[in-house]
Amino acid sequence: MPTTYKYLALNLQKQKFKGKFIAEDEKDLAVQLAKQNLYLVSASEFKGGTPSAFWTLGTGKVALVELTSFCRQFAIMLSSGIQVLDCLDILKSQSFTAYFKSILSVIADDVRAGDMLGDALEKHNKVFPDFFISMCHVGEASGKLESVFISLANYYESDAAIRRKAKSALTYPSILMLMTVGIVFLMLAFVVPTFKDVLVDLDVQPTGFTAVVYAISDFLVAYWKYFLVGVILLVAIIFIILQTKGGKHAFDIFKIKAPLIGKITTELITARFARSFSILLSSGMDLATALDVTSVILGNNYLEEKFKEASEEVRRGVTLTNAFRKYELFPEMLIQMIMIAESTNTLEEVLGRSCAYFDEQVEVSLNNLTTKIEPIMLVIMGAVVGSLFLAVYSPMLSIMNGLNI
Repeated sequence: MPTTYKYLALNLQKQKFKGKFIAEDEKDLAVQLAKQNLYLVSASEFKGGTPSAFWTLGTGKVALVELTSFCRQFAIMLSSGIQVLDCLDILKSQSFTAYFKSILSVIADDVRAGDMLGDALEKHNKVFPDFFISMCHVGEASGKLESVFISLANYYESDAAIRRKAKSALTYPSILMLMTVGIVFLMLAFVVPTFKDVLVDLDVQPTGFTAVVYAISDFLVAYWKYFLVGVILLVAIIFIILQTKGGKHAFDIFKIKAPLIGKITTELITARFARSFSILLSSGMDLATALDVTSVILGNNYLEEKFKEASEEVRRGVTLTNAFRKYELFPEMLIQMIMIAESTNTLEEVLGRSCAYFDEQVEVSLNNLTTKIEPIMLVIMGAVVGSLFLAVYSPMLSIMNGLNI
């Protein structure tokens, strides 16, 4: 059985060469190297495997920005007539992270040893997205590897742009929320106790809402360590729950059903589906396989389950339109587009052209969300801070009124 060997060899000038090669045994390896004027010094069976992901904080994933840059540069070099192995050798010396460079080096060695690019990538399926690996297989099988990598670069660039817009839209409301929490904490921990001491010196007994605020302040000052530990434990518990299958499923349902973010989440997934499904079909993948590949990039377990059920319906002869409408997967606009595309046999073209429309819808929804959230957060911030100031200053105002000041 052919085995991949890691070898050290010398040429006639006694220069050292290291590499990997597939051979029947070490004797066969020596024969193959001798044909290249190389003389085997030592060899060992290569086990392969993905380099340590310690410096990626354990995620083991290649950053989206690096993957996008890799796809774009790889496509440019392929279009220039450079061979796949030479492309990998060039790219592994580019300005990527050390982790990604090490992975590219292993992939280059596997390709040099005789693996197809898709097979070499699949050995690192925890590093690269399933969609990316599947597209590489499709590109090699169809002979369209260059166009596939161009499509992948466009896909990841568009997806990254949408993610940036989503994060940007939520940044300001998040800052307002953090400011509100910070102001409340500072007032309860430092301002309220100062005013309480003044009232105690004046022998004034706080009542009503002021008494409640003072009690909360006393509790926070006395037990802030336990409060902090409780908050950390709560966050940790929520994090652990969200790592479980049930927790992820519940959170994904929340993201779809929630009043403000549900529509945006659905439109984000719709845009991603339209773009990826169009790329798969244009690359020559059949409809059933394209549905299987697309299900893994939706990014929502709840919708993935419904999508797989719809895919089974399509395999049984149901049209995409009826299957998607039955399971309420996507907005009606996309379903109508698919219905027209199926009747005219232009599904790939229609989905490709619809990407821009759904990207625009995402942006409009994000702007609308920001427009709605910002005033709500400002009102909440004003109400909370104003209530605290009122609770703190109302006894002092009462005293000054009593003294006719």
